[in-house]
Amino acid sequence: MIELNADVGEGYDDAGLMPYLTRVSIACGGHVGDAVSMAAALRLAAEHGVAAGAHPSYPDRARFGRRPLTASADDVFAWVTQQTEMLAEQAARQGIRLTHLKPHGALYNVAARDPAVAQAIARAVVALDPGLLLVGLSGSQLVIAGRAAGLGVLNEAFADRRYRADGHLVSRETPDALITDPLAAAAQARALAQGGPINAHGGGTIQVRADTICLHGDSPNALNIARAVHAELNRG
Repeated sequence: MIELNADVGEGYDDAGLMPYLTRVSIACGGHVGDAVSMAAALRLAAEHGVAAGAHPSYPDRARFGRRPLTASADDVFAWVTQQTEMLAEQAARQGIRLTHLKPHGALYNVAARDPAVAQAIARAVVALDPGLLLVGLSGSQLVIAGRAAGLGVLNEAFADRRYRADGHLVSRETPDALITDPLAAAAQARALAQGGPINAHGGGTIQVRADTICLHGDSPNALNIARAVHAELNRG
């Protein structure tokens, strides 16, 4: 059965989400999160047998890491390294090994299309722990960079986001970019898991490879979406 992952952090309903997930990507200070929230999320993941990974971002808490920052490849390398090391320190205190790294927000989206940013992130992962999986938008530059760096990669698809015809995500600034209806999110997740077509924004359909399916812990109705998607993915 395909895995289900979520992005979690300070203020999210992490405890409610955990029973439905295979892995979580934990905010580690760039857009939100601190030592207390990281430790709490790691503890919950361990209690529920959920794999835990880092969710580094542009260091922009005011805008939740959802706007690109002008930055060099060295900046990106340093930010990813620093934030992941913060989470790894908390994980080590609990005897937990991180399993993956997934950029957050604007950094994720920029890395999906910008080879230099994607390569900087992949270099950071190799330097941190080459055993970490790199999670990126399905078929994106980040997945390509991860493979080229010798990393294991996961092509990620989304249950709770709408797609453009080119396979990229519809901008959150578009009114209907988020899928907040649990049944609609579950239907999209099932289609992704089965390798079938999903509706593209503006018309037509696309096919998206899904090694892992994501939902967002801070999305409206996140817990009900998690329940519906989990039930649909485990339905015979």
